[in-house]
Amino acid sequence: MNENTDENDFEVEPADGGNAVRITEYKGGKEVVAIPPDIGGLPVTAIGDYVFYESKLTGVTIPEGVITIGAYAFNGCKNLTSVIIPESVTSIGNYAFAYCGLTGVTISEGVVTIGDSAFNGCIGLKSITIPESVTSIGSGVFSYCRGIESVTIPANVTSIGHSAFNACNSLTRISVNIKNSAYSSVEGILFNKDRTVLIRYPESKRKRNYTIPASVTSIEGGAFQQCKNLKSITIPESVTSIGMGAFIACTNLASIAIPAGVTSIDKFVFAVCTNLRSVAIPESVTSIGDQAFQGCHRLRSATIPAGVTSIGNHAFQECSSLTSITIPEGITSIGNCTFNATSLTSVTIPASVTFIEKHAFYGCSYLTSITIPASVNSVGDSAFAECSALRTVTVSRGTTIGENAFPATAQITYSG
Repeated sequence: MNENTDENDFEVEPADGGNAVRITEYKGGKEVVAIPPDIGGLPVTAIGDYVFYESKLTGVTIPEGVITIGAYAFNGCKNLTSVIIPESVTSIGNYAFAYCGLTGVTISEGVVTIGDSAFNGCIGLKSITIPESVTSIGSGVFSYCRGIESVTIPANVTSIGHSAFNACNSLTRISVNIKNSAYSSVEGILFNKDRTVLIRYPESKRKRNYTIPASVTSIEGGAFQQCKNLKSITIPESVTSIGMGAFIACTNLASIAIPAGVTSIDKFVFAVCTNLRSVAIPESVTSIGDQAFQGCHRLRSATIPAGVTSIGNHAFQECSSLTSITIPEGITSIGNCTFNATSLTSVTIPASVTFIEKHAFYGCSYLTSITIPASVNSVGDSAFAECSALRTVTVSRGTTIGENAFPATAQITYSG
């Protein structure tokens, strides 16, 4: 790659007030490309968005002088196994090298920002060194880099986007330079500087039990995502906020107690915790988000506190061992697929409920009878469809019944 690729293989546009050019398109068909430092007598300072998107590149030389690498610039170059980003580059765009075949990458000193998902899905990448010049690491930047075992956050980083290390299946340690003013690490676990926010527990860390420090008040979304080694997690009473998908797919987690200061169970928080048998939901909780417990196959029962006024769509869907649930007065709507494919044998719908959405109890094959209070204005399509054991239904004449809301074999009695 010593010889530059013919500059006629590139389309460019003016950059830096006409004193330089930005590459906008690569028209050549070469698998090994040495980007020329000058085109048309002007220096190349930028590789634009999508220039090599899903190309057959096996090798590329980025010349000194390039300052920015655009969004999706090399995205999907599955045959590209290594790249050296020169010292002149200050910005790597969103998804710039996502889904490449990279096994090695050199990010030189000079890079300041690494954009969202810049290296997402580089499953062959086994190590990464973030230079001291970097101040910002985007969301999902190393997500699905399944081979990375450890990463060090340098001193100058002040911003790390959400899910930066999501699905890094081999990750055992996240270290932070002690001089960093925004972040810290304890036992390889990433926190903010004062350790009030737990940001990311490494997915492949080998501990079976973990007690979150008492300094923590917030657990960030995805903090324990896919931490399959953990069997128990103790959440201190200091915690008042648990982010979206915080414990999603912790498949060996057997039980969890949510502290009394938490008011909301966000979306996906315990979804696909397939071994979760019990959960203690405190009285402080007022809402349960979409898919909060979806796919918790071993969860047998749940008591929803009296203060809860909202249960999200799919919240308990496919909790196939769930035989009993307490729905409090105050709930006004039972959402789409909320209890779909559970093993509920009976359920009491409170008089506060005004809507039962479509597929709400679809496939509850052990449910034998149901009484729908007069407060319910409508029962959605297929709300109780495929409830094969359902024999008796009591419902008000004023309630609107959706298509296939009940199985054909059910005896419907109208009240009022």
